[in-house]
Amino acid sequence: MPSEPIEAEFIRPPALSLEQEEELRNLEIENLRSQLSTQGTTAFADSPSVHTANIHELEQARTKEGYQIVEFDKGTGEDPREWGNGKKWYVTIATGTLCLAVAVGSSIVTGDMFGPTKELGIQQEVTNLTVTMFVMGFGIGPLFMAPLSEVFGRTPIYITSMFFYFIFTLPSALAKNSATLVIGRLLAGIAASAPMCNVGGSIADVWAIEERGGPMALFSATIFLGPCLGPMIGGWIGMRAGWRWNYWVLFILVGVAWGLAVFIPETLAPVLLRRKAEKIRKTTGQKCYTLEELEKLPFSETLKIALIRPFLMIFQESIVIFMSFYLAFVYSLLYLLFFAFPIAFAEIRGFNEGITGTSFVSIMLGIISAGVFIPLQERVYRQKTASGSFPEARLYPMMVGALVLPAALFIFAFTGAYPWVHWIAVCISGFLFGFAMILVYVSANSYIIDSYSDYAASAMAAKTLLRSEVGAMVPLFVTQMFHGMGFQWAGLLLALIATAIAPIPFVFYTYGERIRGRSARATQLFRRRE
Repeated sequence: MPSEPIEAEFIRPPALSLEQEEELRNLEIENLRSQLSTQGTTAFADSPSVHTANIHELEQARTKEGYQIVEFDKGTGEDPREWGNGKKWYVTIATGTLCLAVAVGSSIVTGDMFGPTKELGIQQEVTNLTVTMFVMGFGIGPLFMAPLSEVFGRTPIYITSMFFYFIFTLPSALAKNSATLVIGRLLAGIAASAPMCNVGGSIADVWAIEERGGPMALFSATIFLGPCLGPMIGGWIGMRAGWRWNYWVLFILVGVAWGLAVFIPETLAPVLLRRKAEKIRKTTGQKCYTLEELEKLPFSETLKIALIRPFLMIFQESIVIFMSFYLAFVYSLLYLLFFAFPIAFAEIRGFNEGITGTSFVSIMLGIISAGVFIPLQERVYRQKTASGSFPEARLYPMMVGALVLPAALFIFAFTGAYPWVHWIAVCISGFLFGFAMILVYVSANSYIIDSYSDYAASAMAAKTLLRSEVGAMVPLFVTQMFHGMGFQWAGLLLALIATAIAPIPFVFYTYGERIRGRSARATQLFRRRE
């Protein structure tokens, strides 16, 4: 699993304690305490308190066994967190560019979805598969990309995955038939998933917690605003140059991102320490090892956990099930709007593709406004956890978002359908949707990570898998839904669903402690009632 789930980087105050972050940074082992007891580590085999062992105790025990534990030498620049700001910012900007290329790539093709249908003589549903297949890759790829990064490091995975993303974008640009177009997008989507599951870790590798404000602001912009940039850019390109140029522009952007990836230095601490230990053993013959080498599970076991545990958590953990379902719905709405906005603006109001794409600025403004709201949540969180932290304190923004989301959808349903209603009303619904989406996204992910801090990577992999696969299905039915039911009734259905699931964060705020108390994987932190 990735050393730190990408969503953990958006949370303030941090969901992972300094000790948990240090454990994950050095060992890449999810649920360290459980792994130590199941592996029967010699140093702790006879200890009745094995479950309380931390990384420092483990180092001491291994030293007593005669091993020399290799660590970063302070002040030498070996530790990525000691690198100069120029090098750190290159890593941040380069990895952010990777995420931007992926985020834009998922949606830029929606700027002209009718061009391939006409030119290739295919059904519209087949053209819509270009979005479905790419997004499906987001859910599948991380299950094996993340474990591979633990073995080979982040940089080789970035270089390899972006190279294949670059190569598999080419068939779609040159496609003469639907099969080439769709399969190329599926392969590109799987390759593109590597940055999405590793870049959060890269940020954590080079920046200490107290230094991450600026880097995370840049990173957040690429993640959240990137998908909305796609149709905005793609609409003008499709209108002026044709649908193929959407793929050519993406091809160029991915090529630039791949070029930057080639020069990204390795940042993953276990890999850097392993290289150092191997060099010392080779030159001196000393018994030098890293903790990761001594305690790491076999790769087959790591892969097994990465592939199986997320599925188990989807079916066994109530918090993961309901929060993933909620996030899948919100994520689906984002991709639904990529198709519904063109109906509201182009079909109903007669706007051209460029202006229709520009309407996504409303969602982007909502996203930015939500980012301004987040510091307020930090203040509330600190007040509510003054006597001790508990996961449910993370749910306040989601409760606000759960109320704003249905309002956004009701406005969209009752304004988008009528050409005599001013277009600004539809944009207001987009603004409210963007605002609600970020509040729900950040808060729900915070709650999942806090609730399963020892299993955070698996919990987030489960959520990402369900969210991506459900979101990928939207392009296959959204146009038929809005045409068949009528714009107003289709929008109303979505608003009613949002209303029906709105109580979820309130229920977990009230009963979350009881639910976590019945789970063997969940954290057992409870609020102190005065």
